[in-house]
Amino acid sequence: MVTLSIESLDVALGRRAVLHGISATLAPGSLVGVIGPNGAGKSTLVRAMRGLVPAAAGRILIDGQPITTIPDAAIARRVAYLPQGQVLHWPLSVERLVALGRLPHLAPFSAIGPQDQAAIDRALRRTDIAHLRARDATQLSGGERARALLARALAVEAPALIVDEPLGSLDPGHQMEVMELLRAQATAGTLVVAVLHDLSMAARFCDRVLLLDEGRLVADGAPEQVLTAQRIAAVYRMRVWTGAIEGQAAVVPLRARAD
Repeated sequence: MVTLSIESLDVALGRRAVLHGISATLAPGSLVGVIGPNGAGKSTLVRAMRGLVPAAAGRILIDGQPITTIPDAAIARRVAYLPQGQVLHWPLSVERLVALGRLPHLAPFSAIGPQDQAAIDRALRRTDIAHLRARDATQLSGGERARALLARALAVEAPALIVDEPLGSLDPGHQMEVMELLRAQATAGTLVVAVLHDLSMAARFCDRVLLLDEGRLVADGAPEQVLTAQRIAAVYRMRVWTGAIEGQAAVVPLRARAD
């Protein structure tokens, strides 16, 4: 299990300050949604949590150890990461694509072993693409490609999983399946951090929500505490209805801008 700690984190991209004083401790066995308008700093935050963006101030810790002191291969074994908008540039089978998730566990020039193959097979099944294992990954539909890339991250079998907009290109049925899968991963003890745009999905599946606006953490807590109509109106500039539909939490937009 892994605990990720963010301490007074500032991040700048070039001369532009992107994140300001973010602090949070993310515990194992939880599904944490990172939400906020476009440009709020969500992707920058999760990239920093994976050690891909340097801190201008503050720090990220993995189980109390500063991420800057941990070799990248060791980070990759402990924190699997699925970025948004990945493009496949070379033809390879779906199975080989998913097998790339095992690279952090392999010594240089070593082959895939039985344990690695078992992890690959589990990831293919969990994302409902086992029947596509021999398909050229560059020929997949957008939704199939998104699930194959998620399978690659799952194949790492790391104790923490960060996914940046995992629902993009997916139809509603597969969106629900992915969220149920992430929920199951968290229930099994994995720390799952997901950048989400769908507020209803965040309300329904997440244990905790981090709401960013203009690079600042403006709310942090259980979905019912964070996703209030008043706060959504202030941050997203829209009116919404919040409540439950057939016992499930929901956030329904009513108007494009809040008055």
